[in-house]
Parts: sequence; structure tokens; C-alpha cells
Amino acid sequence: MPPDQVGAGVGAFDRYVLLERTTGFVMSHGHHDHSHHHEHEPVEGSWVDPADDRPLSIARRQFLAGIGVAAGAFTLGARPPAATAAGTPAAVVNPWSGSQRWLAGDHHIHTQYSPDAQYEVATQVANARKYGLDWMVITDHGGVAHQKFSIDQVTPDIERARQANRDILVYQGLEWNIPGAEHATVFLPPGGNTVDILRAFEAGYDGGILSTPVDKGGKGLIARATSADGERYALEALEFLQRQVSSGRTEIALMFANHPARRGVDSPHELRGWRNTAPQVAVGMEGAPGHQAAGIPNSAGGAGDARGYYDKAPDQDSFPGYNPTAAENPYRTYGGFDWMTAKVGGLWDSLLAEGKPWWITSTSDSHQVFGDTFEPGTQDHNATGSRGTPIDTAKPQPYGDFWPGFYSATLVGAHTRSYVDVMRALQAGKVVAVHGRLIDGLDLRVRALTDGDRRGATTGGRTFVRRGTDVEVTIEATLAGGPNFHDVVPKLAKIDLIAGPVTGPAADLDALAAPATKVVKTFEVASSARRQVRFTHVFKGVDRPFYLRLRGSDGNRLTADGGPVMDVLGDADPWSDLWFYANPVFVDVV
Repeated sequence: MPPDQVGAGVGAFDRYVLLERTTGFVMSHGHHDHSHHHEHEPVEGSWVDPADDRPLSIARRQFLAGIGVAAGAFTLGARPPAATAAGTPAAVVNPWSGSQRWLAGDHHIHTQYSPDAQYEVATQVANARKYGLDWMVITDHGGVAHQKFSIDQVTPDIERARQANRDILVYQGLEWNIPGAEHATVFLPPGGNTVDILRAFEAGYDGGILSTPVDKGGKGLIARATSADGERYALEALEFLQRQVSSGRTEIALMFANHPARRGVDSPHELRGWRNTAPQVAVGMEGAPGHQAAGIPNSAGGAGDARGYYDKAPDQDSFPGYNPTAAENPYRTYGGFDWMTAKVGGLWDSLLAEGKPWWITSTSDSHQVFGDTFEPGTQDHNATGSRGTPIDTAKPQPYGDFWPGFYSATLVGAHTRSYVDVMRALQAGKVVAVHGRLIDGLDLRVRALTDGDRRGATTGGRTFVRRGTDVEVTIEATLAGGPNFHDVVPKLAKIDLIAGPVTGPAADLDALAAPATKVVKTFEVASSARRQVRFTHVFKGVDRPFYLRLRGSDGNRLTADGGPVMDVLGDADPWSDLWFYANPVFVDVV
């Protein structure tokens, strides 16, 4: 299907008809019960008999139960007006305050309710607290077993963890198998409808469920979880989440694409499609994937694999434009960051050059922790939805992950330490992705000098200036105030200021480059610098809209032009190559 037609013509009612035709199940089109149902309750007008316990039968009952009150229009995120009626610059988005509070978190964490992970919820929460996190999201893998069994087990575990740990926000989420693409974190704040929404979303739109045959020897609704015929369902799924917000069933819902370049199946047109379809929900991607310990060599007790487990190559569902060469390989990490983020003028920049607010994060993707002595329990996940209690082997294992907060942090500038405010800040892009405690905070201020702007915008924001205005960028980085969890005080060596013009929507939805985006200034950090460093740069006589963003490095491994080096398979010590990346600020000219 051409990119501009993805998702066209298949609405919720059409999908019901499609399901009838492809499965033989008949749905009543009369009155529907809009009350909240649970798995054991029959649902009027469902596709299947309630006694049918085949996985997709259960999934469809759950989907129908949850979608009843979800119908209705939803509003797309509106870009602020370029100017007021009087012709003066419009209001700033994310105005600078000078007193940003950073809350560290992680939106990608697994437990024993994933088929490839092992820890109890309480264990992950305890370690997230131990390693300094303020918020975290439990995101077990979606699929038939999770939908049928796991969600009812993890929900009370999460609630118990919240009650026992009042000083950390514990969100319930899901690692969604995006139909036609890779994985994504989907999560909501605690609320009366949260579990019902997640249950319905997974049942109706998880690629693992959609690709599972209903009958033995039959076919699923899509060929494979990552096959292109699933792309329209991904857009429907995001519309569904957007409707949950607009209908008042939840205050906010967010989606971040996980490890987007790892298998090359998140094509540029899909990223654009997600953002355009549900701009208040689909807000970004992992700029840096988890599994950062996977590149530790065997000689140091590690897995000897690829950092992030980015050891893949193109397959039948990969986007052909991600073409590995000897000089550049999109399927590898660069300084621990995904190629889409790490390449200046690359795919992330191509989205920002359109003026799209598309944010990046950093997570642990914690499944099994490097050096831990535990191994998975003995339960059959497919049959029970859990791997059971982990077993202590008394022998350190060469796993590829770190505990939440141990290495990666997503720093969020929230107004208050509350579930909704943290999500609002993530939605607004007030986010910095950091490895190894390279910095403790970042204050970015962008303002018009010649307009007398005394405030300006900060990370994730947008400011409006008159043509010909000088625009000042002020950067204050708070350096590490102590050792990281490798027992080393990291040293920030430099900060790069990156900028490029905003040229408007791309004619080619699979565009993956922004050639005019460059490193415009590199600020060297003195080795004698103590707690804070401050730099400024002025863009003179701005005559067209542009965006800017920041990255920083410890300077240990750099290319000739100061960029990150492609990580070596089997020999990539994450502690020796630390970076941070900050989300952009947009400057509109009026």
C-alpha cells in the first residue's frame, strides 16, 4: 500500500465487518452494552461464544468490551498561531522558567510476565528507587498469553508496588507489537479505566494477536506482526487511544516507539503516519535503546553481543532505504544511541525539519541484568502468562541489561511530581536522554534579543520572533555531582549545538535526511569545570524558521568531525562512551 494511503478506508465498523468475513464469526449490529466488562463476563454482540477460550476469541471479547464508549471525534494537536491579530509574536510554547526540576525515569521495563524476562514487579521497582528514578513504566510484551493471562496478574502487583513505594511513580503500560513495525511503549496514568483501555487496545491492535490464526491451520488478520499489511491497524490503534483521551476515559495516553532502527521495520512513512494520526499520543521514540550492557565483551563477563542487541540485518519487512554499508550501518548503535537519532541530518532531523515535535528518550529495556545471579522461573509463559519466581543460581550471568536507572535516564522537566504532570512534560518534549550520569540537569533557553524577549522557550518548546531578529541560545549544564553506578565521576567534555532550517512537510513521506542540518558550534568543557558550565551562542538576523538541539559527550570515542562512533559488536563498554541528547527548540519567524 502506498505510504499516503496507509490506514485509509478502514474504520472501526469496517474492521468489525472485516473480522466477520475473515473469521466466520458473526457480530450483532444492534444495541451494545457500554458497561465495563471483565474477561469472564459475556459481552452482548461479541464475535464469539463466551465459552470459547481460544486466544483470539478471548481477545476479541475484550476488545469489544473496552471499545463501547470509545467512539466519537477526537481533536488533533494544534500548532500555535504564528502571530496575534496585532501582528506581534504569538505565545511561547514551553516558556523558560529558570527553575526547571528534573525527574529521572524509564518507560521500558519488563517483568516475569514477559516471555523473555524474569523479575518480579517489586524487584524492578525496588531497584529503580535504589538507582535514583522518580518514575517508571512496567511494559511487558503484548501478545496472546499476555492478553489472556498476564494483565490480570501484573495489575495487582503494580498496585501493591505503588502502595509500598510512595516516593516513585509506577505506571502500568504495555510493550505494543506495532502492526507492521517494531515495538512501542504505550502507557496511561492510574485511573478507573486504565486497565480496561490497555486490555481493549492490546486485544484489538497488538501485532502478535492480529497475526495469530484463530483456527488451527488458518491465517491471522495480518501475515506477520511486522508485515506491511498491518500498518493501517497501527493507525487505527493510535486513533483509538486518542479517542480515549477526547472522550474523557483517561486524561492522557502516550506512545513511544522502542528501538526504532534495530530491525529496520519502522519506516519513515510509518513514523510520520503515527505522529500525524495521533499527535497528542504518538510523541516520540527511544533515542537510545536499552540492553546497553550487551556489548560488554566475554572477557569482562559480558554477553559479547551488540550494544542494545543491535546486531540485526535487513529482512523481508525492513525498509529498503536503511541500506548498510561499510561506512554506515543503520542497524547498529552509535555511542549507544539509535542511528535515527545519532546521525546529524538523519531521520530524526528530517522530522524536525518539517517542524514535527518528535521527542527522544533513553531506557533500560530491563529484562535480565548483567552480573545478576538469578535466572527465569520454570513456569510455562504461554500457558500461564508468567515465568514464575526467578531462581538464584549463585553464579553471575552474562546478561545484556542494567537495572532501571543504573545506566540510562530520561530526565523530564515536570511542574510537579505527579503521574499526569510527568506525562504532560513527556508529551511536551521537556526531556533529556542521558547515559551514565554524564550530566545531572540541563537548562536551555532560546530567546529573541532584539525583540526584548526576557523569557524565551526551553527544551521541546517553540518561540516566535520577527524577521531579522537576533536569537540567543543559553546553555547551562549541571555536571555530575558524584560518581555514577560504575563508581566513576563522569566528565562532560563537550556540547554540540546542532541546527537546521524548518522547511515544512516532506513531499516524500519516506524522506530520511535533512541535509541542511549541521553542528553549528561546539563548546569545549574545561577539565577544571566544577558543578555548572554556561555557554551562549547568537544566531544573527534570523530570516527563516529553524530548530536547534543539543548533544554532549565525554569525548572518549569520537569520529574525525566530533560525532559518535559506530559501536563494535562484542566489544562496546558502555561506561567508556557516554552521551546525552536534548530535545529541540523550534524558532518560528513571523
